[in-house]
Amino acid sequence: MTIAASAASAASAASAPLWTLDGLRAADPVLGIALLMLVAILLAETLHRVWRLPRICGHMLTGAIAGPVMLRVLDGLELDPWKPLIDLAIGALLFELGARIRPRWLIDNPWLAASCVLQSLLAGALVAVALGLLGAPWLTAAVAGTVAMASSPVIVLAVAHETRARGQVTERLLMMTVVNAVLAVIGLKVLRILMASDSGTAGDEFLRALVSALRVISGSFLLGVACGFALDRLSPLVRGTPAMPVLQIALVIIASMLAAQWTLSPLLALLVAGMTARARMKHGLTVEPHLGSAGAVLTVVLFISLGLLFTLEGLATLWPWVLVIIAARLVGSGLAIGALARISGLGWRQAGALALALQPMSSLAVLLAADTFAWSTQLPGAHSPTIQALLLAVTLMQLTGPVWTQLSLRHLARETN
Repeated sequence: MTIAASAASAASAASAPLWTLDGLRAADPVLGIALLMLVAILLAETLHRVWRLPRICGHMLTGAIAGPVMLRVLDGLELDPWKPLIDLAIGALLFELGARIRPRWLIDNPWLAASCVLQSLLAGALVAVALGLLGAPWLTAAVAGTVAMASSPVIVLAVAHETRARGQVTERLLMMTVVNAVLAVIGLKVLRILMASDSGTAGDEFLRALVSALRVISGSFLLGVACGFALDRLSPLVRGTPAMPVLQIALVIIASMLAAQWTLSPLLALLVAGMTARARMKHGLTVEPHLGSAGAVLTVVLFISLGLLFTLEGLATLWPWVLVIIAARLVGSGLAIGALARISGLGWRQAGALALALQPMSSLAVLLAADTFAWSTQLPGAHSPTIQALLLAVTLMQLTGPVWTQLSLRHLARETN
């Protein structure tokens, strides 16, 4: 009886008109994504013109409406076949972000380097301590704190593009986003190995984690350097032609695939590739926003997908933990940046703008390391309520974070056109 009812329901859904919810759920996935892109663009433009909201808020909101949060047209796990394409969109933005970073600045201004590291560590530490005091197991709290280190590189770069922000706060924002994302990747690699390990002594576990982390860091760095050198050598052949963005996207794909195959960090490899290309080619390197129009299409798909992954499950009971994560992260960033603001050459108003602009939180560090979008299930032994509170905090900060960043750059830092 149940099988017959399910078959009848499936047949009914398949024959339902496309404009109904059942019809949309049964539609071809490619057609579904295309329709979502159309809705996302229209909603984004409407929100931008009426309330001056960043367009990516409209893209993510479209995904949230279509996803499990509201209409359930698509489930987050149904995006798994699209993950390589979405990883490519992330990779294109990471390469572009790396190409805008000047590591030499950290050497010329060591207090800026100290501020970047302190901001990451203090934000993550305060989140971990706060969750531990609320009753979360300390190892799971450390995982949540490590994820909370990372601001979203893709959101920060997208807002900087849209607002055409230029200035010291914007450049520090991009630099700190790179640093805290890299530190989050390294920290999660170590913690994930410790959580998954079920044999050996504590010393063996630490040594194994250390060796693995060093392999990931060194391997990702070398892969990024190799891709940067390859772009430097190949770009003279296509410089000044429409093929330049194609060459860049091809190298992004190669770096992403090799990093995944060799279990390295795509995030670190692509950031290093961009930085290496900039260092080698200097003003000869031209990187279009989103690596051209194809990359812009992938970026829209990426933010729709982030919206599809949003969750509000358990918010009614876990909201104190969610607020603690958001507040602890903001306080940690503010204290770290404020402590070294003057000595690193930053005014108090600029320091406040920078702390607020860093608030779009990201699960990017673990998304790129996971095989599927159900990354939270790949943390064996993790405390489920803590991980769910972290997912809820990521949802709120990814959806509202672009507004924080835009307001900070536009009204506090005053670095937008």
